[in-house]
Amino acid sequence: MQTTLVACSAENRPLHNSILFAPLGRLPNMEPGDDRSPLDQPTQQALDRAVDAIEAGEAVVYPTETVYGLGADATDPEAVDRVYEIKNRPYDKPLSVAFADINHTRQYTEPTDRELAFMTEFLPGPVTVIVDRNPELPDVLTDGEPRVGVRIPANEIALELCRAAGPITATSANRSGEPSVRQPADLPESVRQAVGAVIEAGETAGTESTVVDVSTGEIHRRGAAVEAIEAWLDESA
Repeated sequence: MQTTLVACSAENRPLHNSILFAPLGRLPNMEPGDDRSPLDQPTQQALDRAVDAIEAGEAVVYPTETVYGLGADATDPEAVDRVYEIKNRPYDKPLSVAFADINHTRQYTEPTDRELAFMTEFLPGPVTVIVDRNPELPDVLTDGEPRVGVRIPANEIALELCRAAGPITATSANRSGEPSVRQPADLPESVRQAVGAVIEAGETAGTESTVVDVSTGEIHRRGAAVEAIEAWLDESA
């Protein structure tokens, strides 16, 4: 597959409507415990420009193993605010956060031993785990609630973005109430114009992540791997 990259100088790079193409099919598979896998040059260039946008306080669109996500610096209240604005999302609907690995999550959250065991079993993967958050994650993420959803996507582009930019918001790249986006062509124009970068990587699988509170055994949203999650919760109860 031929890769196209829209490139421009750091001084002149437009933050809005920058489209960055990364070949998803050429990325290595990511398994739990894998070390960082090097990306090819066009993909790395795309990631570098997306990181620049996040560091400038912008949001970016990035691929995951489920749907395209809308990512911004999850530690910056103004950047998080921007995500709510782009999505037209009510503040009483908390945002999840994507991390590079479990050790990364522990810098910003306080999972219990049981939650850690669950995370080790199912992450990276299409699962969102609700755990206690540290003060480094601002109240605006969760409408002031003490717990936050944690994602470790099983997608190397998303993981590399988290490694380079730190924890980022993990919410679908659509307007609130509208369908999730599986391919960049379906991005709402308002979202495309509002973000600093779009990393295009073909069509994603489309199944939403399962959202689970391990502490109560409650599944808040049924999605990918839900049967295996239910079995784990039953066996570890």
